[in-house]
Amino acid sequence: MARNKHPEETVQLILDVAFRLFMEKGYEHTSIQDILDHLGGLSKGAIYHHFKSKEDILVAVIDRMTAESNGMLADICNRTDLNGKEKLKTIFKESISRPVQNKIFTVAPDFHNNPKLLFGLLYDTMEEAAPNYIFPIIRQGIADGSIETDYPKQLAELILLVANVWMNPMIFDSTEEECLYKFMVFDQMLRGFGLDIVDEELLERLQELTAIYRKSK
Repeated sequence: MARNKHPEETVQLILDVAFRLFMEKGYEHTSIQDILDHLGGLSKGAIYHHFKSKEDILVAVIDRMTAESNGMLADICNRTDLNGKEKLKTIFKESISRPVQNKIFTVAPDFHNNPKLLFGLLYDTMEEAAPNYIFPIIRQGIADGSIETDYPKQLAELILLVANVWMNPMIFDSTEEECLYKFMVFDQMLRGFGLDIVDEELLERLQELTAIYRKSK
């Protein structure tokens, strides 16, 4: 029974269940009781022992989702065998190739009914990933000659906003064709900064994820 687990395992169980329900039903349409019903006998008091509210659970879910992604960004950012442009290309490939992406696109979170999840995505993009990982890489690229821009901070924000938000079919309910056109514009934009980092493999993976999302609707 869940009540016999160690506290750390109980927290992870709550987050696992909450993540799935938030993705399937939306944050606003998921209640504490819904989460409780899927916890195998865990009491409501036990939930509130770890989390003060449903919003606290959401914050923890978002933190766990972004921690893995940011860990991957940090690993690539710290590599010494790649120049700035090569690091950006590696980040895009690693980001969309992670198996968890298939799960996320399969359950297809409805961002229209999940404003808190959307805000969490935007906040992490602008306040964590862009300044802490992409910006240093772009500065390195300027120094080693692989990236051309006079505005590294703004370019870092632009790249991630386009990749994480504008090109995300789960936010704008884009068709496969619409995603393809956005991807081509993204490629053209990056090439204007000397970043010829979009290739056929990236394109195929993006189309695969979009198809997974469209099939789940």
